[in-house]
Amino acid sequence: MDSLYHFFETFIVSYDLFIAAMFLTVGITVCAFMFALVFGLFFAFLKLTKIRLLMWISDFYVWIIRGTPLIVQIFVLYYGLTNIILMPTFWAVTIALAFHVGGYLTEIIRGSINSIDKGQQEAGSSLGMSAALTMRRIILPQAFRRAIPSFGNQFIIALKDSSLASFIGMQELFGVANLEGSTNFDFMTYLLVVAVYYLFIVYVFTMLVRFLERKMSVSD
Repeated sequence: MDSLYHFFETFIVSYDLFIAAMFLTVGITVCAFMFALVFGLFFAFLKLTKIRLLMWISDFYVWIIRGTPLIVQIFVLYYGLTNIILMPTFWAVTIALAFHVGGYLTEIIRGSINSIDKGQQEAGSSLGMSAALTMRRIILPQAFRRAIPSFGNQFIIALKDSSLASFIGMQELFGVANLEGSTNFDFMTYLLVVAVYYLFIVYVFTMLVRFLERKMSVSD
């Protein structure tokens, strides 16, 4: 009982700190995911061009992302970016996380585009649309609707991966838990508190993704 009481007491006392950290965590993840969509689209289109050099560039990017740990990518990009230009830590971490997530979105987007029936492209051509216009108005909207479940999963993974930002000084959820735990010599309680916040955020976004899936479901 004492342990449970101590947990709730810590949860209430640290409420302000963790709420601010929660919004920071969500902010990093949302911004990173928006940038990652741009990376994903760009490299997916490179792979779809069928031009060997461009396909190789896309494959190399995905290979680097999949083959190296996220923490290494964050450190390399963070210290690399901040050595080149003066940049707030928030944006340096966001771009580093976006670069990582973009590698996985590249394959998701490519697969979704390839899943659209080839007749759709022919239908666009028969209406006098260019290949680019057909892609923008016909293919991509359907591909993105089909990719919603995968996008949702990748967003939640990115949300949890954002905890690695604490290793370069960001006071997001895990960073706050780590700092408060070391300050109060009570790591376990603060780790349990931060776990509750992560579970809450993941639950909210999971429900949102399911809502979007039902709202924008695609029939084969």
